[in-house]
Amino acid sequence: GETRMLRLLIALTGLFYASHAFKVGVGSHDMTGPAAQVNFMGYAVPNQIGRGIHMRLHARAYVVADDDDSRVAFVSIDGGMGSDLLNLKVLARVGELLGDSSIYTYDNLAISGTHTHSGPAGFLQYVLYQFTSLGYVEETMDAFIEGISQAIVQAHGNVEDGVSIDYFTGNMLMDSNINRSPSSYLLNPEEERALYADEGDTDKNMLLLKFVGQDGEDKAMLNWFAVHGTSMNNTNKLISGDNKGLASYMVERDMNGKDVQPGKGKYVAAFASTNLGDVSPNTQGPVCHSGPNEGQPCDFTSSTCKDDKGKDKNEACYSLGPGEDMFQSTKIIATNQYEHAMNLMKGEATGKIEGKVAYRHSFLDMRNRDVVLEDGSIGKTCPAALGYSFAAGTTDGPGMFDFTQGTNSSSPFWNIVSGFISKPTEEEKACQAPKPILLNTGDVSKPYDWDPKTVPISVFQVGQLFILNVPGELTTMAGRRMRSHITKVLTDAGVQDPVVTIAGLCNTYTHYITTYEEYQAQRYEAASTLYGPHTLAAYMQEMERIVKDLLNGDPSDTDGMPEDLTDKQISFVPPVIVDFVGIGEDFGDVETDAEDSYKLGSAVTVAFHAANPRNNQRIQDTFLTVDHLQADGTWATKYVDGDWCTKFMWSGGVGHAGRSLAHIEWDTAEVENGEVEEGTYRICYFGTRKHATGKMEEFTGCSKEFEVVA
Repeated sequence: GETRMLRLLIALTGLFYASHAFKVGVGSHDMTGPAAQVNFMGYAVPNQIGRGIHMRLHARAYVVADDDDSRVAFVSIDGGMGSDLLNLKVLARVGELLGDSSIYTYDNLAISGTHTHSGPAGFLQYVLYQFTSLGYVEETMDAFIEGISQAIVQAHGNVEDGVSIDYFTGNMLMDSNINRSPSSYLLNPEEERALYADEGDTDKNMLLLKFVGQDGEDKAMLNWFAVHGTSMNNTNKLISGDNKGLASYMVERDMNGKDVQPGKGKYVAAFASTNLGDVSPNTQGPVCHSGPNEGQPCDFTSSTCKDDKGKDKNEACYSLGPGEDMFQSTKIIATNQYEHAMNLMKGEATGKIEGKVAYRHSFLDMRNRDVVLEDGSIGKTCPAALGYSFAAGTTDGPGMFDFTQGTNSSSPFWNIVSGFISKPTEEEKACQAPKPILLNTGDVSKPYDWDPKTVPISVFQVGQLFILNVPGELTTMAGRRMRSHITKVLTDAGVQDPVVTIAGLCNTYTHYITTYEEYQAQRYEAASTLYGPHTLAAYMQEMERIVKDLLNGDPSDTDGMPEDLTDKQISFVPPVIVDFVGIGEDFGDVETDAEDSYKLGSAVTVAFHAANPRNNQRIQDTFLTVDHLQADGTWATKYVDGDWCTKFMWSGGVGHAGRSLAHIEWDTAEVENGEVEEGTYRICYFGTRKHATGKMEEFTGCSKEFEVVA
């Protein structure tokens, strides 16, 4: 009898847990893209052109389904932002790989960028985002499509039953972000600001999801915390996931073990973006770096500094991170997020996510949309336009692109497109007021659209968790306003204790979304709020509509989907012609060798005769290895180019008659304490050369053996 009772008990607990559990699969894949000669996406600085890799970029995919197999796929990418063309092509590729394009669609797929500013550009199909990248970059797009698609397919294939999802929230993460437009934040109503007095003018809360398998094994983690991917500044030329990419790397290294190469482990940890619009990781705050006021805070309202002639200039005003340099700052802000996440997971969960999986999606034509305002009057959104402060940039990176019209620019792409700029009508000026219009992008469709006309929004429900997928960067208060509004919609509809989060930079990119009050000051974020003063109100109205549709089981109305502009894309990124070495040299030969021995804590640098890394991106692979000699005489690879302690730096190429060098650095001081064993090491480089005939040829080279001693 007792065994029967026991069996019954086990069966019952099984039933009980099943209703609290989901089908979950996770996946991760390399999507680094071209490591050289391609402009970085984010700062719009023309000479910020990649010259190597500090960390590889990864796509991290989460597939969550309920018992009825209603499912969503959420992907966080170590990239600048989402792109509608990217979604279109990823859906096609995933459909091809799975042999079924009905499983993942626009409705249930979200691709959110962490907003690193140190990844390759050229993956958005609109002219505005291509000024500094010299147009569209197919090499970036192809790597992003394949990396994201493979991550989704991997997650799809890994789906297992009975996964529980715990959520953690409410603990403040301090000293990791500041508001970079505090004067604008202060324009929000005092009573609204008072609601957030404990946090101040940035969100300090991290919402974390912990996925645990039926066997009790930790499967994955996903969190949202508001901070810009701008710890690496606009002088950086090495591809990097910035602070969020490094935080992911740290957690995954802990959970998968040190011997698993970055991005190759079973455990996946994404640090996703949320309402980070006015939120900077550069916690020292804005200071004048030249001129008579050097070392003093910049002007509070305009973020300018006086130059020697007494003129107000934005170039000298910028904010530095907490570290001695940008690498250290990245590490500090990453470590703060990593430790906070690990501590949350070790503590007691705020609650368990339980219930069904559902979703709604809608394309919105954001031109001239009616918006019912709080007082019941009707406002309108406007065709896209950017204000003058857009060109000034921010205290994370002052503007460097000269938007003056004319053909004297050094950019061939700008010379072609600048002639198409349209002059705003009186109606458009009035609609966007008080924004003075610099670029009237909404009316230009030559040589193709400058900005999206139709944008996607969606909501994912996983139990009592509601993820609002928004195609831009909401400021701190804009995000708070949207979350509290949707939370009220949900509680009014009888949803118990809803958990609402915003996934930022999702599925396309529309710059910033400020509050109506912040818009009046026309700082950078407001100047970059494309669709006018009622942009936020419009998104809140439409998000409320699709959330209600979801709750009522109704389909959501939608406008037409964005046009596929692939065939119209222009690109001026020069192709790789051929790789050369000098007389008496060979590819992979060591140009500067290692020393005989190094003390732990010092950096090893070796230079090789190289070839252009664009010839082969070595996806899911590496341009370098740091190998340790084993007792049996074999070599074991300890570190690769995706590791934080290594740097792959490439120089040469165009203008060097095809000759180039690869400098590889291994900094033993950047390895976690006591991890490097003493012994014999070597550094190897892997390249692919292009012959004049176009034929590609793999080669490799290794340094001499060297000792590492304590």
